[in-house]
Amino acid sequence: MKKWAFVSDFDGTISKKDFYWLVIETYYPEGKGLYKKWKAGEMQDIDFLSQVFQSIDQHEEQIIQDILSLPIDEHVPSFIKKVQENGGDFYILSAGTDYYIHHILNHYGIQNVPVFSNKGYYENKNVHLSIDENHKHYSRRYGIDKSKVISNLKEKYDVVYFAGDSEPDSHPAKVADFTFAKDALQELLKENNVPFVAVDSFQQIEEFLHEKGTI
Repeated sequence: MKKWAFVSDFDGTISKKDFYWLVIETYYPEGKGLYKKWKAGEMQDIDFLSQVFQSIDQHEEQIIQDILSLPIDEHVPSFIKKVQENGGDFYILSAGTDYYIHHILNHYGIQNVPVFSNKGYYENKNVHLSIDENHKHYSRRYGIDKSKVISNLKEKYDVVYFAGDSEPDSHPAKVADFTFAKDALQELLKENNVPFVAVDSFQQIEEFLHEKGTI
């Protein structure tokens, strides 16, 4: 049996809402102006996220409660199990932070899923990022270079599937063996002539992999 892996973005792909939007809408209305600056190319992604995550000003219990309110694709927990039962390894690859991802994985009882993301921690009523500029996956723009992660995984697996939804995912999509694209990522990949399968949910991804005989 081929060794294969399924790698998924988190915000907007597994979750139905980006964590930074939850923070902006709940605690940091000024973040809407910051978002426009970021989208205009006036800020690096990691600087935008750092500023938003450090503007929560809540005790950790409240922050965790907010994290667990994030809606996720309902099919994800069973899809991950199906991947693992069929000889695949499932990974999460996020340019956000592992701080909230681990809380959600624990909440849903999802196990044996390594997370490649920017390290995050709670301190002084906010979430802070710990970026290691010497890490092999370091990116000045995103904190983590998703393309490098996929390239490293391809040295270990015969086939690497990837799923994403937005601009940071357009880079690893060029490296993965097969990409499932949601939302804005679809147009970005079309513009760059990168092949992909358009999906709206993990249910559709599972159906596709089932038809291929992968799961």
